[in-house]
Parts: sequence; structure tokens; C-alpha cells
Amino acid sequence: MIKLKQAGAALLALGLTSGLAVAQKVELVTNEKEKKVEVSIDGKPFTAYYYPGPDVLKKAVLYPVQTDKGTIVTRGWPLDPRPGERVDHPHHVGIWLNYEDVNGNDYWNNSDAVDHNKRPYGTIIHTGIKSAKGGKDKGALTVTADWVDKDGKLTLKETTTYVFSGKGSTRTIDRATTLTAVMDEVAMPDVKDGMFAIRVARELELPSDKAEIFTDASGIATKVPVMNNAGVTGNYRNSNGITGEEVWGKRAIWCNLTGKIKDENISIAMIDHPANVGYPAYWHARGYGLFAVNPLGMKALSNGKDVLNFKLKKGESTTFRYRLVVASEHLTDDALNAQAAAYAKVK
Repeated sequence: MIKLKQAGAALLALGLTSGLAVAQKVELVTNEKEKKVEVSIDGKPFTAYYYPGPDVLKKAVLYPVQTDKGTIVTRGWPLDPRPGERVDHPHHVGIWLNYEDVNGNDYWNNSDAVDHNKRPYGTIIHTGIKSAKGGKDKGALTVTADWVDKDGKLTLKETTTYVFSGKGSTRTIDRATTLTAVMDEVAMPDVKDGMFAIRVARELELPSDKAEIFTDASGIATKVPVMNNAGVTGNYRNSNGITGEEVWGKRAIWCNLTGKIKDENISIAMIDHPANVGYPAYWHARGYGLFAVNPLGMKALSNGKDVLNFKLKKGESTTFRYRLVVASEHLTDDALNAQAAAYAKVK
């Protein structure tokens, strides 16, 4: 008994107690009228797969995302604005996966806010729900989508499976997205904006001390101003111990964003999978609330040190696998190393 208590205390010190917690029931409810599949864990709302169509969003997303305590960790704007939020980059909604350059079409920056005559923009169109099933310890959702270019021509077929789970005050999303080339060649050259991403609530941003202007690939500039930093508490740390905005453009197995909303400590951690192209990936994590991992943008993110220029021939596929962890605590390096080791075994 004493040894068991000592082991529990050691795990508590390491922030690994979620591994001792019992897996919680996951429920998935399809709401066709609102174009959602709603996900709840342990009887509480967690997120929803939202596919309103290109008149609203140019891709499907997970939105909103909540902690075990019901705190929303994703930005509300532009779908559900909240006081004090930034109103930049309207394509940053919830959790998503896309890329800035696929055969010359920009899937990342596409929204109704851009001038579609200035640059080719692609759209990811939800095409179906293959399965949606809850369970006593996890729930799985499999969906399909078409990546079409500016002329509506099919470029990539997508099949994505989300696996949702929860233990204690931790919530986990495993996303596996398989992209299959339909054209003779699909080129995804090294660019900055990609690929798996979340846009977080204002409180989880890093405090800003200067105004900045961010320019996309077509030269469209977005000014991100200095804002009131009251209650803004975010900070990044990656698997190599690099912190703050310095995680941008660095390779790492995982990256962890910690902060506080009201009196709740929160971590949002993203974990790369060793089967992915470009592992360990470069991180496109910004202080203003964009938190992304980009395995394909090597040249842009390494200042030319590495080059990939990924391509698929017709009929070829690749799968991108990522784990995203939302916890009502500040996860330790040891906890995340354990998560990464466990996730590496997931096929």
C-alpha cells in the first residue's frame, strides 16, 4: 500500500495522473439541420465537427472547443465574436487542416474576406459522414471531403478520422487525414502557412508588446495591433525546451501552449506522429493565437536550411496524423513525453 501511494505521488508530481484516471464515455450526435456532429465527453460538451459549406467556411472545422470545466479555448470571431478579441485572419476558425499551396491554389487563406480575382484560392468541400460512433472510452468520426481548385476541379480526395477521448480533466483528439491525388501530379511546395492548426482564445495568446503586420503569399497585409494584455497569459514550450515565440520555425515532437482563463490553468498541446512526412515537423506557432504545425513548409520555416517540395502522383496517398490535447492543468514535459510515446504506437 505504501509503495502504491508513493507511486501515485510520483505520478502526481510529474503531471501524469490522467493516465490513472478512468476513460470517460464519449457521445456523438449528428445534427444535420445545423451541419454539425456534436461531441460530448462524460456528459459534457467538448466540440463539434462543423461543416456549414463554402458560403460560410471554406473548410470543415472543429468548433468550438471546450475544456472539461466548460471553458472555451478557441477564438469566437468571426462566427461568434467575444469582447476583446482580435479580428484578424478570418480563416482562422476552430481546429482545421489545410495548406497554402496545392498546385498553385491557396487553401489556407481562403475566406470571403479575400479578393478571389487576385490569386487562385482552393476550397475543401465536405462530402459526407462515413461513420459516427460513440463508446464507453472513445468516439470515432470518419468524414470525407474534396479539395477543389479555383475552377472547382477536383485535386485531392480526403478521408479523415477523428478519435475523441477523455480521462480526468484531459480531452484528446487524434486526427488522421489521408489525402489522395486525383490529378496527374499534386504539388505542395514549401510554404509558411499550414497545416494542422487551432486559433485560440485571447486569454491564451502571448502578451504582445508591439503592433505587427503579417503578409500572406499574395501580399495581402493584416495589421495585428498591440492590445490590452490584461488576462493574457499564454506561453509556448516545445519538446526541446524552447519557449515563447522562439518555438516558431523550430522542429519538435510536440509543442505545448499553457495559460489561464479566469481561475483555470489550461494546456493545449499538439503532438506530431513519427509516420508523418517531415517528422519531427516545423512549428508555425504565433503569439497572436495561431498555433499550427507545418510538416511541408521546410524551406519557409527553416530559412532555406531544409527543402522538401512534397508531391503526389495520381492515385498516391499520404496520411497526416496529429494528436491535440486539451487539459485543465499545465501539462509537464514528462506528461507530454509520455503522451508522445503512447501516440507513436497508434497506427
